[in-house]
Amino acid sequence: MAAGAGGAALGRAALAAPLVLLYYGFSIGITFYNKWLMKSFPFPLLVTLLHLLLIFALAALARALERCRSGRPRAALSWADCLRRAAPAALSTSLDIGLSNWSFLYVTVSLYTMTKSSAILFILLFSLLFKLEEMRVTLLLVVLLIAGGLFMFTYKSTQFNAQGFVLVLCASFLGGIRWTLTQILMQKAELGLQNPIDIMFHLQPLMFLGLLPLFAVFEGLPLSISEKLFRFHEAGMLFSLVGKLFLGGILAFGLGFSEFLLVSRTSSLTLSIAGIFKEICILFLATHLLGDRLSLLNWLGFAVCLLGISLHVVLKATNSKGDKALEPHKGASSDPDLQLLLRHPEQAEEEEEVVETPQQH
Repeated sequence: MAAGAGGAALGRAALAAPLVLLYYGFSIGITFYNKWLMKSFPFPLLVTLLHLLLIFALAALARALERCRSGRPRAALSWADCLRRAAPAALSTSLDIGLSNWSFLYVTVSLYTMTKSSAILFILLFSLLFKLEEMRVTLLLVVLLIAGGLFMFTYKSTQFNAQGFVLVLCASFLGGIRWTLTQILMQKAELGLQNPIDIMFHLQPLMFLGLLPLFAVFEGLPLSISEKLFRFHEAGMLFSLVGKLFLGGILAFGLGFSEFLLVSRTSSLTLSIAGIFKEICILFLATHLLGDRLSLLNWLGFAVCLLGISLHVVLKATNSKGDKALEPHKGASSDPDLQLLLRHPEQAEEEEEVVETPQQH
């Protein structure tokens, strides 16, 4: 029995390791890519819009290939349904990504990473507002640790930029709304959007339209007179720029898909733990490759913030185990996200006749 359990654990670890590395590659890669690109092409909103178009094209291609392989139609919502049900999630997602990219014009990778970690504060806030969480002393401790760590990290920082900090903080706030609304959207079985490829396909056009006015106001005129695009002198420079933008779109699509693979094949807890170590990797690389300067107080603030995030992960894992112990009849799957995300819409309809759809934690 013990040997069998040990073998199963090793098997799960062997499966998780390449998925975590794939997630790290795309997530860390796109962070440094954005900082690198903003130095030579300071139009973050345009970059975001072009990436949205590329992600839409890749999602459409993936849907077409899956339809040819399986012979079954994919979920398709009308424009009216998209606007009525998916617009809030699309708008918050586009602004989260757009403001995050915009902040790279002003902040270092280390400050961006640290401030983005505060998104969990807003996720907790919206979880309380939507009655997904109950107010507890431990949650208050998590909030205090993360907020205190963020304050220590930014206090007397030699590379602090207020404008960039506000942009990242707003993006983190919108990220809390984004993930809450996206989770609700994916849990609506009647929409058939349990698969992230379908979510990407339906959200990208709305995200594009939502971000377009912001681009027109802040980047429309500067871009029209810039030699970076419309007034280029060498064709090679334009082709080089197109290649850079295409690379970013591939990274953005890969990040979303690698997150899906990691959660669906392991668990959301694995993604949370991997995210903690990813942030440590990013800060280490930023200080060694980009020359980001961090004081002892900054490092202590980072440690305090990670302590708060780790406490939140442990609390979620403990609560999840408690829920499973109280509800043994819901199956032996280690993660309800797996059942929710992997089922094809037609398969979900068949299963609903036999067993109630499992709910996400």
